[in-house]
Amino acid sequence: MLRIKNLSFGVAVEGEQKEIVRDVSLDVAENSLVVITGPNGGGKSTLARLIAGIEKPTAGKIFFRGEDITEKSVTERANLGIAFAFQQPVRFKGLDVLDLIRIASGKKISMAEACDYLSAVGLCARDYIGREVNASLSGGELKRIEIATVLARKAALSVFDEPEAGIDLWSFKNLIDVFKNMRGDSDGRSIIIISHQERILNIADEIVVLKNGSVEKRGKREEILPTILGTSSAVGECRRIENAKGDGPKC
Repeated sequence: MLRIKNLSFGVAVEGEQKEIVRDVSLDVAENSLVVITGPNGGGKSTLARLIAGIEKPTAGKIFFRGEDITEKSVTERANLGIAFAFQQPVRFKGLDVLDLIRIASGKKISMAEACDYLSAVGLCARDYIGREVNASLSGGELKRIEIATVLARKAALSVFDEPEAGIDLWSFKNLIDVFKNMRGDSDGRSIIIISHQERILNIADEIVVLKNGSVEKRGKREEILPTILGTSSAVGECRRIENAKGDGPKC
């Protein structure tokens, strides 16, 4: 479905070129869930933005379903079937949640259908369907609404940049169930998730470890996960909170 070949991205810092993504090659098959993890500053979010078309690579190619999309815009990629969920979702003053979900779906879905998407991400649809997507929503609420729009989009490839950010641990199980259900779809859809969280790593088909902008290791979950457990500060923090709360979800 997605093929990345020798992808690099750099920016000029004080007159010198700094590479953030270095010669990354990666394949994502249909009906697969790939989690990209690694230390902070390793280039994970930048790679996600390159896939979505928000950033343009300085070298390399990106192919989607056999088509070279390297030079295509965000809108063109969206029309081809690529969806992207930001780490910090955008607010839309004057637009309510129902209309946002309808825009994402590309058709005028019923209120009941829109409510189903909100319920899937752990929100009481009655309380949110008519609310404006503005500063009155918390970061966690906004994140879950954004994930609901991705569900409504039914994209061939959905890219999530740290979807757990801002979501409380008690709501985390809903998020895991959403990804499991998406992966269980039989329509050839695939998911890429940027995450440190062990519970998300545990549902991956493949794990890619990105460090200093390069792929350090990559393979099936059962091969890669044992080699990285306990090395992530985010995993450690999740475990610390879990131990403190006692009855929270497992990390």
